[in-house]
Amino acid sequence: MFDLINGLPVHPLVVHAVVVLLPLAALGTLAIAVRPAWRTRYGYLVTAAALVSVALIPVATSSGEALEEHVGNPGEHAELGDQLIWFAIPLLLLAAALTWLGRRAERAAAEDAPAAAPGPGLTRTVATLAVVAALAASVQIYRVGDSGARAAWGDKVSSTASSDDH
Repeated sequence: MFDLINGLPVHPLVVHAVVVLLPLAALGTLAIAVRPAWRTRYGYLVTAAALVSVALIPVATSSGEALEEHVGNPGEHAELGDQLIWFAIPLLLLAAALTWLGRRAERAAAEDAPAAAPGPGLTRTVATLAVVAALAASVQIYRVGDSGARAAWGDKVSSTASSDDH
């Protein structure tokens, strides 16, 4: 199903969406974790980026398995790619929780109902977990991307100029 589009492998096309959106979601989660005022303004955007990433990761892994039939086993890259979803899901859930907590706090302030506001301990705990999840997801996306680049290009590109270039 996720093999080719117009003769091109789907995997690199989908992977680029994940490579852009997941780090943006991680950066956005860091931002809304440390700047509570940004939760109501940007929280939905951050959560949407994380949600699209989570939706695309299975497409990327399935298309990678299809590509593997054409080019061979990418080794460690496939294993790391399969693990990425387990970093993206907590990021999504924690970004959504921060957004919800921010909206709830804003609503309580607007209604002048401090008892309805989330407790600072809960918000601080969720923000701390969100920072950890964002950092972990960032490290994992780097590891997946690096291993993929090495699998695709490792034996084709060298850091020294060939004798044909002189």
